[in-house]
Amino acid sequence: MEAIAKLITIYVSHTLEIISAIVIGVAVVKLIWNYFSVFSFTKNGLSAEEARVRFGSSVAVSLELLLGADVLATAVAPSWDDIGKLAAIAVLRTALNYFLERELKHSHHSNNR
Repeated sequence: MEAIAKLITIYVSHTLEIISAIVIGVAVVKLIWNYFSVFSFTKNGLSAEEARVRFGSSVAVSLELLLGADVLATAVAPSWDDIGKLAAIAVLRTALNYFLERELKHSHHSNNR
């Protein structure tokens, strides 16, 4: 039973990592598209600040997905080494996400003035 649970959590973890990579990839494509739209003659693109905020939001979502993937990867019968690595990764990703969200809120408030 433990082997089945471990197999399922590993597959779900890898799926979350793939989804996270797709989110970042789509965000990069959108950022590049919006960057070149700013310089077009039609002016249909987002401002550089709006594009930056949208990209930052995508990165924040991606960080949350990756943290979930890491938790799942160590959920079934973790060793103390696995728990230590997870704790370090969780602290780093949570700190990155916290400061990113703070910056995004600051950018959002300064854009609405």
